[in-house]
Amino acid sequence: MTPNAVARALSKARASRRRILDLTESNPTRAQLPYDRRAIVAALAPSGSLVYEPTPFGLAAARLAVSRHLAAQGVDVDPSRIVLTASTSEAYAFAFKLLCDPSDEVLVPRPSYPLFEHLAALESVRPIGYRLAYDGTWHVDLPSVRAALSPRTRAIVCVSPNNPTGSYVKRDELVALAALGLPIVGDEVFARYPFRPDPARAESVLNARGAPLVVALGGLSKGAALPQMKLAWMALAGDDARVEEALQRLELVADAFLSVGGPVQNGTSALLAAGAITEAAIRERTRSNLVWLRAAVTGSTASVLDVEGGWYAVVRVPRTRSEESWAIAFLESDDVLVHPGQLFDFETEAHLIVSLLTPEATFREGATRILERLARET
Repeated sequence: MTPNAVARALSKARASRRRILDLTESNPTRAQLPYDRRAIVAALAPSGSLVYEPTPFGLAAARLAVSRHLAAQGVDVDPSRIVLTASTSEAYAFAFKLLCDPSDEVLVPRPSYPLFEHLAALESVRPIGYRLAYDGTWHVDLPSVRAALSPRTRAIVCVSPNNPTGSYVKRDELVALAALGLPIVGDEVFARYPFRPDPARAESVLNARGAPLVVALGGLSKGAALPQMKLAWMALAGDDARVEEALQRLELVADAFLSVGGPVQNGTSALLAAGAITEAAIRERTRSNLVWLRAAVTGSTASVLDVEGGWYAVVRVPRTRSEESWAIAFLESDDVLVHPGQLFDFETEAHLIVSLLTPEATFREGATRILERLARET
């Protein structure tokens, strides 16, 4: 079976008008979360939004707001080294345009969110996987990184915390990656959602020492739970000469698109502030769901892999079926939707991915149905 088989089963279930318990919900605007609606609407109302100011890297006030937002997290980036984009996907596209020629390669983590192949292919770039290994906790398999290197490698992508493993890049791993002498592109969209403190954690890829160029990605989509606002950013660090060269080239790329809307740029500071309410609710819900899930699997044939942060959890289930077969069984027989691990390039069976963003009642009912089926069949 394939993930397409899961999609077909889902279409059939929805056509039958059955109530599906969706444990894959990742859209915060549909997850029954509180929003500061008045502040969000007011943020889009400034009169400056009626004036078109085509600035390649984004309005100065918006970039300053992002710089202050990062500073509050302990990461200092001058606004002149911040580039606004419409999404992190567009930021990846800009980074690949900046760093690669057609047929060049970028190293990407596996397992991870199934987006890199599409984004790289659209830029005529080849994504080459390196392993995230699990031995009770997740870590970057550095030998696999070195083995993946070739004369055409132009950058290393890391996601911290990774989706769906929830693993952060550690300080020693970042040192080792930087020592390879390649640009590092770090996706930090989930960075504000840790489940526990960890002194070994790299607070940001921007703190990498020795890397010639570092590009950190963030945005409103996860940080303020506002994906519809379409505002993300690239923050640059590294060797001053390399950073200046990169900014010059990025200016040409960004000027060709000018994709970020004026109203959201004018409202960036207010939108980041308004997101505090929703961010706090996400922290509470994801932690509550994770604690409940860990307790619920105790004594069952399922287990929850270690997760350090983010919005997702990985549940390991018996290999008596393939994970796709399990996913379809849960959907067809129990009306519960989960992701099979193969969708994220897990190299072994059998893993299911669930979203901790799911409303608590739905999450617990769906997970209970999964555990009941496992008890009957294993």
